[in-house]
Amino acid sequence: MKIFLGLFFSLCIIFSQSVISLEKGKWSFVKTDEYCYIGSLAIETDLSPEKNRGEFYILVYKNIGDTNTVVQIEAGYDYKIGPDIVVNIDKGSYVFYTTKDLPSAAWTNEDSKVIFAMKKGLELLVTGESSRGTITKDKYTLKGFTASYNKLTEDC
Repeated sequence: MKIFLGLFFSLCIIFSQSVISLEKGKWSFVKTDEYCYIGSLAIETDLSPEKNRGEFYILVYKNIGDTNTVVQIEAGYDYKIGPDIVVNIDKGSYVFYTTKDLPSAAWTNEDSKVIFAMKKGLELLVTGESSRGTITKDKYTLKGFTASYNKLTEDC
């Protein structure tokens, strides 16, 4: 079910061009008639600018009226199917995965634990491997995450 929602949500974002509202180093809140999300662009990546890559960002989203929130990472490329995508939040480590249906996105089975860590943390680092074997490390700030998350849970 999470994969279906992620695919649906990703398509909604792509077609609505709402990702344009995301900023580097800031957590933005977006609300539509059906869902809400907070998201941010990475503040740093180790991938060389010469490499071809699409938009990469992190989202926390939920449907209006639903209590479940989902963390999703967009890589800007297709992840290699199989290896875990590792998310480090300060000193904690969390496993994310991708699927053949939507290989540019990653999810976790521990959304509530990851969100708790994001609220307490200062920095989030995503390490993933592309389908071509390139390892990337993308850094996100967690400054402002808690306030944005509170708005997400209160207004959605």
